[in-house]
Amino acid sequence: MKSIKTIKKYLIVTLALLCISCKQESKAEHLKVGIYRAVLQVQDNKELPFNFEIADDNSVVIYNAEERIKDNQLTYKNDSIYITFPVYEGYIAGTVKNGVLQGHYIKESLDRVVPFNAEIGSKRFEINERKSKFNISGNWETVFSKDIEGDEYIAKGIFTQNGNVVNGTFRTTTGDYRFLEGVLNGNQLSLSAFDGAHAFLFTANVTDSTMEGQFYSGNHWKEPFVAKINPDYELPDSDSLTYLKEGYDKFAFSFPDENGKIVSLQDERFKDKVVLVQIMGTWCPNCLDESRFYSEYYKNNSNEDIEIVALAFEYAKTKDRALTNIRRLRDNTEITYPILLAQIGSSDKGKANEKLPMLNHVLSYPTTIYIDKKGNVRKIHTGFNGPATGDKYNMFISEFDSFVKMLLLE
Repeated sequence: MKSIKTIKKYLIVTLALLCISCKQESKAEHLKVGIYRAVLQVQDNKELPFNFEIADDNSVVIYNAEERIKDNQLTYKNDSIYITFPVYEGYIAGTVKNGVLQGHYIKESLDRVVPFNAEIGSKRFEINERKSKFNISGNWETVFSKDIEGDEYIAKGIFTQNGNVVNGTFRTTTGDYRFLEGVLNGNQLSLSAFDGAHAFLFTANVTDSTMEGQFYSGNHWKEPFVAKINPDYELPDSDSLTYLKEGYDKFAFSFPDENGKIVSLQDERFKDKVVLVQIMGTWCPNCLDESRFYSEYYKNNSNEDIEIVALAFEYAKTKDRALTNIRRLRDNTEITYPILLAQIGSSDKGKANEKLPMLNHVLSYPTTIYIDKKGNVRKIHTGFNGPATGDKYNMFISEFDSFVKMLLLE
């Protein structure tokens, strides 16, 4: 695997050549219009596949089950091709030869480089001619990193199966693992998702009532998981996991906005209003789902006594890069409420808790603090169940609307 330094040198040389002859047309072979099968190389010699569509010379649409991620940019420079994403800082860089794209998926701030290739082909995973031995439709009680001290956590698998094809997700106490798409060939389950920020692969041996497998995130992380079918299984209440510590009766913050102005909960704009404080990061897909929901809600309820403010905990290594990421998120989701820069250089939840010492812990990005018109914390909601969770997402919307209306009427 090439190092991030090698990739950066490659990019610098490419851009330098471009500047020397800026009027020179791209020499790169262009990708043909069509649906491509892309592959990321992860640990244990595993392949993480996903599909994308080239609609024209400028855009890419990424497919994950019923999800369609649009507005990805396709550019050609000299002999190279770049795919960038509307919100996330990661990108794909490579070259095309005989219709095959080869290169890397790169996240510079985290020094991560994942080998990548793609060519025309619609099958995400190969489907064996033999039928699946089992049907995994339903709810699965799941444990990741079971019996590994400090790493174990619980989840709920939610799947639907049609023939060999499986769609669904894993819900955790902090969010969900996106729109997973895959197959069950015999007793071998494979599921994947790629959204520009996270690359997920799940593999497992399946029986009629159990799963045992591995979860891969890019080529930097893997962990085991086990699951058993349980139609009645539910995760703990997401409104009870984070709370104000003893000795604190108020929530408080004071962080700069993108122009450097310090914004505090004591500011006039928040006085006598319901306030939602969103703890988030621009790198976080669950935060993106939540931000889109909040942006639309805020726009549609501009005449109500409600304010939303986001506290961004960024792993970008510089302030300028962090602010660039914030502006990109704001523009893509049309956010009109403030996004404050709470931290750079790390998304570590322990460090986030140092910035917000009144909380028992920051367990998840995102987390939302609901504050009433008198400044009292009325609820803290951990995580966000996005559209991939189906009924759970719809339930959240209904409960959110009811709770906020109650606060506004007080």
